[in-house]
Amino acid sequence: MPIFNKVVIANRGEIAVRIIRACRELGIRAVAVYSEADREALHVRLADEAYAIGPASATNSYLRADTIVEVARMCDAEAIHPGYGFLSERAHFARACAEAGIVFVGPPAEAIELMGSKIASKRLAVAQDVPVVPGYDGADQDAATLAVEAERIGYPLLIKASAGGGGKGMRVVNAAAEFGAALEGAQREALTAFGDDAVLLEKLIVRPRHVEIQIMADAHGNVVYLGERECSIQRRHQKIVEESPSVALTPELRARMGQAAVRVARAVGYHNAGTVEFMLDAAGQFYFLEMNTRLQVEHPVTEGVTGIDLVQLQLAVAAGQPLPFAQADVTLRGHAIEVRVYAEDPVTMLPSIGQVALFTPPEGPGVRNDVGVASGDDVGVNYDPLLAKLIVTAPTRQAAIGRLQRALADYAVLGVTTNLPLLQAIMTHPAFSAGDTTTDFLQTYAVAEALQAPAEVPSLVLYGAALSDLLAPAAHADPWAHLWRARGAKQLLRYQVGETEYVVEAAERGAQMWQLAVGEHAADVRVVAWRDQNLTLGVDDTHVRLSVVRGADSIMVARNGHSYRLQRTQPLSIDAVGGGQVVGGQSNLQAPMPGTIVKVLVQAGSAVVANQPLLVMEAMKMEHTIVAPYAGVVTAVHFSAGQLVPGGATVIELDKHTEAVRPSD
Repeated sequence: MPIFNKVVIANRGEIAVRIIRACRELGIRAVAVYSEADREALHVRLADEAYAIGPASATNSYLRADTIVEVARMCDAEAIHPGYGFLSERAHFARACAEAGIVFVGPPAEAIELMGSKIASKRLAVAQDVPVVPGYDGADQDAATLAVEAERIGYPLLIKASAGGGGKGMRVVNAAAEFGAALEGAQREALTAFGDDAVLLEKLIVRPRHVEIQIMADAHGNVVYLGERECSIQRRHQKIVEESPSVALTPELRARMGQAAVRVARAVGYHNAGTVEFMLDAAGQFYFLEMNTRLQVEHPVTEGVTGIDLVQLQLAVAAGQPLPFAQADVTLRGHAIEVRVYAEDPVTMLPSIGQVALFTPPEGPGVRNDVGVASGDDVGVNYDPLLAKLIVTAPTRQAAIGRLQRALADYAVLGVTTNLPLLQAIMTHPAFSAGDTTTDFLQTYAVAEALQAPAEVPSLVLYGAALSDLLAPAAHADPWAHLWRARGAKQLLRYQVGETEYVVEAAERGAQMWQLAVGEHAADVRVVAWRDQNLTLGVDDTHVRLSVVRGADSIMVARNGHSYRLQRTQPLSIDAVGGGQVVGGQSNLQAPMPGTIVKVLVQAGSAVVANQPLLVMEAMKMEHTIVAPYAGVVTAVHFSAGQLVPGGATVIELDKHTEAVRPSD
């Protein structure tokens, strides 16, 4: 019998999907809730049942404790799993569940309340002989008092909101002259984010590591720690890379930190999953930061090195079962690294919104993907832009880094901008390989700034775009494809990326064989396969794999974890690159399908340039433009506006200009 028959998941995105999968393995029916914006989201599609809970804004949907509890009562669910974020650390939600007779998969409301206050939690840590960073957490929040305390602590220091985290209400102050303005900003932000403007002051530890201990406790008094996670690499005070174990911990230091975390958990009467976060300085001294009273985003790295499914264990503990192991049974094997894949610019770190035209995460041994989206899904403005988490495990740290580098190169996301280039830059940085992973990693090594220089679009990407455009009708079994391609003729395709225009010169050399050139770069390219949105090319006896999505006026290409959007400099219809039969230097341009001539743009004797529109015809309720495949002179025009044209009929004859100029670099 399952431990629960039905569980409501009070969340969305990748964590909701993660919990659904855990429930499935335990034979539990998973119930999703969704806002109007998430009506067709992945977690809704995967759940056994799903219920609407309100408008797009989280305040009116995912943060409505009363609505979610009512859903659980209505569908006869015995438990609610809050995931992380939203209501996961809200004591009133835990109490509302208890009052409704529904199990809250998390700690008691009293523990959430106490540990939710940075001031109260630090005092509890001190009482348990757990080191804390020197600072001030007093009730007197007068600006003058805080300024005096700041002088006592000494600069540099941190101002932190007492009631929350995630970098909100946090300011670094390097000198007394900066304190007043920084305090006002921190208090204002804290009040907006948490409804409480109380702050605490802490001595700023220079170049620390952020190391956290995963604990698990049951309702029978058993508490264990499950190793550590290092989460030092952060942007905007939010983690983007997490790993276990930390290169900075010895077995003795791990035991001391783990025992400190257990003392904190016992003191607060904790049960279920929780994380005690510490700051670790260069001398190996650790300081208590806070306790997260929920499942962490980065929990998969702990699962990777312990072999323990934390979500399934959460559900078992919530159902009243004791922990099935003791501290002595916990062993760490190998190394695990997780990176967070965000829909955001890798340099500015601003969110990116739109439709995910293609989402293809990597596969392979030791590779895990916790995803929240699929191809065709939308990324909106209402929620965190986290798309997925990529987790790898391997016997050693260096092997895990290598595996992650390969996995990132295989990741393909098109339609929205992602931070994949930033993650790749981190993984290939010598400092990361050396384990120099302090909280100022991105700033110290200017990793994101190094991505700012506009990189040239690789020739292979341009080749893929051009062939995708050239072969699109054939790929869709278009019956007129053979009529419009000018076999053997050189055809020009133009793409704009930023301020740069790229010209691809293409000539078909045989079945699935092309000669392609971009400036001085030329290659004979064979089309090995094109299935769905995956294009494989043969170049110099090497297979090149690309992901391609074609739009009306642009084409998106992904290769080696990087994505490119190429704007066509002229609209491309099925005949936009010209078509017909070529004899010597003369091209007979043919109608790609039966239709009506709408407009003739040239006459016999007209001198034209490559890609110049020559004639417009209408077919299948769409207009199609026939263009010059090269510079030349029109020798004959066989139809006029208003005439019907049979498919395959020669409409224009064109002689190639003997002084035609090759595309510029």
